[in-house]
Amino acid sequence: MAAKINEAQEHCKAAEKYLKTSLMKWKPDYDSAADEYSQAAQCYRIARDPQHSKECYLKASELYKKNHAFFHAAKAIENAIIICKELLGPEELYSMAVDSSSLYQQHGSGDAGANILDKVAKIIEERSPELAVKLFQQAADVSSTESGQHQGSEYISKSSRLLVKLQRYDEAVDSLRCEIGFHQETGNIRAIGRLTVAIVMVQLARGDAVAAEKAYKEWGCNCEAPEMQTLEQLLQAFDEEDRDSAKRALASPFIRSMDVEYARLAQMIPLPEGIEPAPKAVVRENAAPSYVSTQVVNTEPGVISDNENDDQSSSAYEEKKADDEEGDGDGLC
Repeated sequence: MAAKINEAQEHCKAAEKYLKTSLMKWKPDYDSAADEYSQAAQCYRIARDPQHSKECYLKASELYKKNHAFFHAAKAIENAIIICKELLGPEELYSMAVDSSSLYQQHGSGDAGANILDKVAKIIEERSPELAVKLFQQAADVSSTESGQHQGSEYISKSSRLLVKLQRYDEAVDSLRCEIGFHQETGNIRAIGRLTVAIVMVQLARGDAVAAEKAYKEWGCNCEAPEMQTLEQLLQAFDEEDRDSAKRALASPFIRSMDVEYARLAQMIPLPEGIEPAPKAVVRENAAPSYVSTQVVNTEPGVISDNENDDQSSSAYEEKKADDEEGDGDGLC
């Protein structure tokens, strides 16, 4: 170990000499000095001194940039990240990843630029998922514009799943739409069908059944038969507020076979409240009989109701009165 440290120190001294100028040497030799710092960093790495190794790699990167050797400058930063990934905080790793990716892109290596962003996102995902999401999204952007392999869908897929895990559903919907766009460009219909199920579930998790139905109408034509059956059952259950049917749809084998984040999401979606049946009327025992009006007309044959009796009595009285008046008239004559 001591021998490697001494060797590293000798490389650092040599690098400093290359940077000095004199009457015969007007310009520093950045390329040679950068190479010496890179070799010093390797020696410190073998000697298990990550801090000094990182410092030497960063010095080498600065010198490579001055000489417009952007690929080597980016690679030096990447090496520093790998060595100190357990020692540095997420913010510093994020900044170094962005710098390295930018240098790779200046060199024209979009694939390498997207790859370093993806690599660092995986390193910091547990400690800082928010920064990891940003790196995955930047990797997708770099891949779609600079990369020849066009792996943007893979990077944005990681972003979508991580946003669902963080329960940032609004951003997850946007990420899933972007992911569907990547697959539309490549004509991957099957992937679009599965993502349709995912975006419907995310919309339901947001509590927006209307948006979920719109998503199905927009992309449902890409779904296969099991996907259509599951989504139609699920949306109908929410439309009819059928709690049991919604629960059965979310527990379907198709949904359970999806990525872990979406399978877990199915267990977190708030189910519809359901429509409770109207309560049955309760009859009390020993209750008083119902009131019956005396004016109710009796419809049984042969029975005269009170109203009919009153009418008949009135008619008889009128006839008797008329007869009396008629009799009085005869007496006068």
